[in-house]
Amino acid sequence: MSSAYIYSILATAAIFTLLALSLNIITGYAGQAMMGIAAFFGIGAYTAAIITTNGGSFFPALIAGMVLAGLFGAVLGVISLRLQADFLAITTIGINFVMVAVFNRMKITGGTLGLTIAKPVVFGMKMNNRSFFYLTVVLIVILCLLLVKMRKSWFGMALASINNDPGAARSFGINVSRYQILAFTIGTAVAGLAGGIYAHRMGFISSSDFAFVVSIQVVSMVVIGGLGTLRGPIFGALLITSLPEILRFADDYRELVYGLLLVLMVRFMPQGLIGDDSPVWNALTGIWRRFVPRKKTRADLIAESAEGGK
Repeated sequence: MSSAYIYSILATAAIFTLLALSLNIITGYAGQAMMGIAAFFGIGAYTAAIITTNGGSFFPALIAGMVLAGLFGAVLGVISLRLQADFLAITTIGINFVMVAVFNRMKITGGTLGLTIAKPVVFGMKMNNRSFFYLTVVLIVILCLLLVKMRKSWFGMALASINNDPGAARSFGINVSRYQILAFTIGTAVAGLAGGIYAHRMGFISSSDFAFVVSIQVVSMVVIGGLGTLRGPIFGALLITSLPEILRFADDYRELVYGLLLVLMVRFMPQGLIGDDSPVWNALTGIWRRFVPRKKTRADLIAESAEGGK
């Protein structure tokens, strides 16, 4: 395989990794049933593409797509306050179908013919698959660092409590509504950023690129990898994006394989392949601890001294 083809696959994998991480913020951390992430992926893609095709710069266009997707996400967050579980999932599915219809009918988006986007020129060089891959990896690293910091902050702990039991979180004085809206805003904004990169990397987009099946694909990435973790969506995105290459001999049955994997994971391993407390992850960490023992914390030392004093 040529290097150009390899970087083409890597760029796609990186973009969908960013998209899977965005869904994980909403579903994995905040516990909200989002089944229409492709709609916000599309909002970011079309916004950035329209700006650059009308003479705008690439990076400001990405920011604009991110902001607009986040604003739509905030609206959805407000709507979600009156909806729970299955009803919220159905609503987000409906939003996905509505946005695809809007993309299909608006003249500015190219309608059914789609929209052609010129490759952006950055620092005098036209971006290619390698450039898009490196750019997206940098954004993934920045996002992961921010998410690690977020999970240790009050905001992250509030999301964790809301995910476990919104009623209990509310009884402890946590403003559940505010944090749910923030989770939707941040997650959809990141999805919009991924969409802007996707549009310019592809050079052409149409409404079918943001159909409901794409949302299901991203949900599969997060669920198969492991909800509520950083490693899970990354692993799931890499696995799902590599499957088309692995299953070239069964291209007509690819969607069937996605669905079967999702059903099997939900039924037999709801934690995901490498999610917290999954058998696979426990086995991997067990092997790792054989070679690299865990450093004892102060709590461990106190517990050992207490046992020794008995």
